[in-house]
Amino acid sequence: MLRSYLIGLAAGQRGIVPLAALAAAGRRGALPDDMPLAKLFKNPLIAWGAVAFSAAEMAGDKQKTAPDRIVPIGLAVRSVTSAYAGAALAPKGQRVTGAAVALGTALASSYIGWRIRMAALRRYGQTATGFVEDALVLATGVAAADPRLVKRAA
Repeated sequence: MLRSYLIGLAAGQRGIVPLAALAAAGRRGALPDDMPLAKLFKNPLIAWGAVAFSAAEMAGDKQKTAPDRIVPIGLAVRSVTSAYAGAALAPKGQRVTGAAVALGTALASSYIGWRIRMAALRRYGQTATGFVEDALVLATGVAAADPRLVKRAA
């Protein structure tokens, strides 16, 4: 369940990162074949598309006009992507629990991350705090998607 928790943390900050992480895992053959849409995430076009959307989300986050992550549409995106990725990364037979863990973690961390970011923003500015947050989110997403990294840490 650690992988589902980690992907939930990442989704709480950047809603598209779970899809990019799954695409990366799919390209490496690290997704279960019986996972719904597994073939889709193994497709190079879909994989690059997910990465591109994730990069666009990260770039957009640095704009002054970027909406807060806790607006309803942002929470809806995080709910869907985290639940799907959490289920995909959970052990077989525990996918519903994995989805719930990732979803709960994503929603809780959205609010916590938003509060931390707002406090940091006042001191360090939007761009600097965004890049630090992006680095943490990317590291978390990569760790969640790579079972070898999570096993080493456990």
